[in-house]
Amino acid sequence: MEGSNGGHTHLISQAISEINAIFYEMGFVTMSGPEAELEKYNFDDLNIPKDHPSRDMWDTFWLKDGRLLRTHTSPVQVRYMEKYGAPARIIVPGKTYRHEATDATHESEFYQLEGLAVDEHITLGHLKWTLETFLSKFFGRTAEIRFRPSYFPFVEPGVEVDVKYTGAGESRWLELLGAGMVHPHVLKHAGIDAKTYQGFAFGVGIERLLLARHKIDDIRRFHSGDLRFINQF
Repeated sequence: MEGSNGGHTHLISQAISEINAIFYEMGFVTMSGPEAELEKYNFDDLNIPKDHPSRDMWDTFWLKDGRLLRTHTSPVQVRYMEKYGAPARIIVPGKTYRHEATDATHESEFYQLEGLAVDEHITLGHLKWTLETFLSKFFGRTAEIRFRPSYFPFVEPGVEVDVKYTGAGESRWLELLGAGMVHPHVLKHAGIDAKTYQGFAFGVGIERLLLARHKIDDIRRFHSGDLRFINQF
């Protein structure tokens, strides 16, 4: 209609397109998987047995048919390796769900970017270079980034990566992503020879990336539907 305002791409969709382009330059391909997932892929094949206390890290929405709303995009790792084997180099942007209280940096529905690289000679150094390259392109070379040891059941060793974040008048470190070397059990569950192949994996909260880059003070704004916020981008 003449004189009407056209729509525009949401900030999250803009970010996903930009992230895809950055990783495409590094040789990664983009994959997707189901949001209603099987327990096997969301937990079991990721080295998280039914009785493992680490399951408490993910507050899960269960469906009546026994499936669940995926708590991370990591299940696509196993699905991809099962189908295509190794070597592999993929990213997986998509929506994830966790039954938890919301606050300025947590939402029950959020977007995550999963990354996976598997080959014969992958090391922690490759992971560090990949993440530093991505974050420097996304934030600019002035971004302050730090790596620190952490635990995730599907990687060993594991690290968390933080970026210096300034928002609401204060400066602090914001946890952006978890990462590490793919646990041999995950490779075996996917049918990959863990004695021949190694890999790294990481999971990035896309809204958290945007919080830090645009100095947004509340993650809940992304899904509020408030046009005063959305139209700024």
